[in-house]
Amino acid sequence: MMAGVVPTGTDGGRRERKKLATRAALRRAALRLAVRNGVENVTVERIADEADVALRTFFNYFSSKEDAVLATAALGAEALVARFRARPPAESVLAALREAVLEVMESDDVAGHEHLAVLRLIRAAPSLLPQQLCVLAAQEDALAEAIADRVGLPVDDAYPRLCATAAFAALRVTLDRWLARTADDGDPPTTALLRAEFGDAVDTLAAGLDRGGAGS
Repeated sequence: MMAGVVPTGTDGGRRERKKLATRAALRRAALRLAVRNGVENVTVERIADEADVALRTFFNYFSSKEDAVLATAALGAEALVARFRARPPAESVLAALREAVLEVMESDDVAGHEHLAVLRLIRAAPSLLPQQLCVLAAQEDALAEAIADRVGLPVDDAYPRLCATAAFAALRVTLDRWLARTADDGDPPTTALLRAEFGDAVDTLAAGLDRGGAGS
């Protein structure tokens, strides 16, 4: 998760800002190259060159090209957890999750556009899926902790973990269905459609998943 704030006037603050800037440059270089050339044609050497850093510097921040490409997805998941924690405490868990997801996905800033780009890459390159699941597993831990805090349960209780895992699964399914509706010109469908689809997914979770068989 995010490190504590470092005083901006200190050497430590400057070093921290430089590290964050280098990591961001590598992350964005990896994403640009993957979008432009396809993940399979990207190498860590090309990412380092694109970011104008030494190859050994790349490995100070990322373990592989997949790790670098998917770093944006990790940032999106971190933003979701932060937005969830910031929701009004009177909101239910699922209501707060729904609003937090839409706040992240409706963002008009660069990070929001980058997040959509990496989601399209994951759909186009199934080889990224195992790495994505590893990235999101860490954020499920963070979301489970946030859910436990919201409802006043210990973090090792089953409810926070089940809820966090179900929420991320619902989000993956919803985003995949939403991106599948991308127009021929490459424009994503509207966020209104995303809101409706994720709202339906949350309502399904709230209602419960158990249903009778077709013959009942």
